[in-house]
Amino acid sequence: MRAWMNGRLLDDPEGPAVTVQDHGLTVGDGVFEAVKVVDGRPFALTRHLRRLARSAAGMGLPDPDQDEVRRAVDAVLRDQDLPLGRIRITFTGGVAPLGSGRGDNPPTLIVVAAPMRPAPPSTAVVTVPWPRNERGALAGLKTTSYAENVVALAHAHRHGATEAVFANLAGHLCEGTGSNVFYVVDGELRTPTLAAGCLAGISRELLLEWHGAREVDEPIEVLDRAEEIFLVSTTRDVQPVHRWNDREFDVPGPVTAGCQKVWTEREAADVDP
Repeated sequence: MRAWMNGRLLDDPEGPAVTVQDHGLTVGDGVFEAVKVVDGRPFALTRHLRRLARSAAGMGLPDPDQDEVRRAVDAVLRDQDLPLGRIRITFTGGVAPLGSGRGDNPPTLIVVAAPMRPAPPSTAVVTVPWPRNERGALAGLKTTSYAENVVALAHAHRHGATEAVFANLAGHLCEGTGSNVFYVVDGELRTPTLAAGCLAGISRELLLEWHGAREVDEPIEVLDRAEEIFLVSTTRDVQPVHRWNDREFDVPGPVTAGCQKVWTEREAADVDP
């Protein structure tokens, strides 16, 4: 693992670095991106940096210096053997008082690169009893305020699953803790709209461009009659769901397999689509 913070590589990437007064630590005042590394190169970095800027604007944080972020990404990847890895870019409100109010200090920028294991060929998913708030101030932003996801994912693990999926306040299918959901009904590939409150996932965006799907908001119970379900994310790519709650699926289904094929081909063709 290699880490960069506020202009320099850290001598000890696992040692102390962030001050106890950093607003990202004290109140979760920050945004982040997780970027896949393929053969030592960041995948879809330009799209991730655009979303980082959108999330920062939505939080009222300064606009991240994208040239600086790119320099940091280059620094943490240099001289590392990463056939498959992950970059974590974190941008916080910086040093601030021990409360919700921000201070006048510059933001904190942290970039970390580390190896990543390939995702399993398929996964089990459970729904959770807590809704996403599609009308909340943070809806659709990739923020460091992930405690809700931590609780939901722990619930999933207790039920033998690797992902937890939320409905929103309207009872419509929304998203997973770190993934977007696609499903097939009557042979048609569908996924929730961004108005459902889900994150505008980079993998979601690419799959919509490369393969296509109908964006529609439907009650989460629509999945009870889905023929196929799969997740997409930076760490999963296109991952079939073999169990949804108590329902089993043969995987991959034909639509899922087609999406996997398209993904593999297009990812190999362009590292920054």
